[in-house]
Amino acid sequence: MSKKIIAICDYGMGNLHSAASALEHVCADDQQVVVTSDAQVIASAERILFPGVGAVRDCMQEVKRLGFDQLVKSQIDAGKPVLGICVGMQLLLTHSEENSGVDCLNLVPGHVRFFGNDFTDEHGAKLKVPHMGWNNVFHSQDHALWKNIKNGQRFYFVHSYCVQLDNSAQELGSTEYGVKFSAGLCQNNLAAVQFHPEKSHDAGLQLLRNFCQWQP
Repeated sequence: MSKKIIAICDYGMGNLHSAASALEHVCADDQQVVVTSDAQVIASAERILFPGVGAVRDCMQEVKRLGFDQLVKSQIDAGKPVLGICVGMQLLLTHSEENSGVDCLNLVPGHVRFFGNDFTDEHGAKLKVPHMGWNNVFHSQDHALWKNIKNGQRFYFVHSYCVQLDNSAQELGSTEYGVKFSAGLCQNNLAAVQFHPEKSHDAGLQLLRNFCQWQP
């Protein structure tokens, strides 16, 4: 019996092998993780991981060059479970302030905002940008991706820009670093997280395990 493919979209912008290794550790025996830029493989997959690291403008250029903008949208429309990670979450939104402003995929209404050069906490203490480290993530709704993950669990973040959703009902989870922002989003069979589950130890592996089992 052929295995069900979990396709990790390879457009040259992401820590793909780290994510692949983590998924391979938690996926079911009848699932196979494949890192690929082949549209046919992605289209035939059971579920899709959409990662991203780096500048949004570069990511969007490669996504469009490879036709991943239409491909990912078509797979979401087909009802497949899709998970975005880090910049893979930011690309799903309408627009990003990065690189003097970049239009993104507009699959989820919202904007990506820069933390700021003189970013401070509520007490006026200067905060480092990019934000790098562990933050508590609070569940904004009951969702299959949170199965066996406690509310307020710590996950690992690396980013200078944060997501602000137009519709708070689409927020999967939230955290705070100087400002409160969306640490995850969900819209039917599409979900995404700003943090790196593949770098977040047991909780991150549990989230990826939940994604492997998720039936929207």
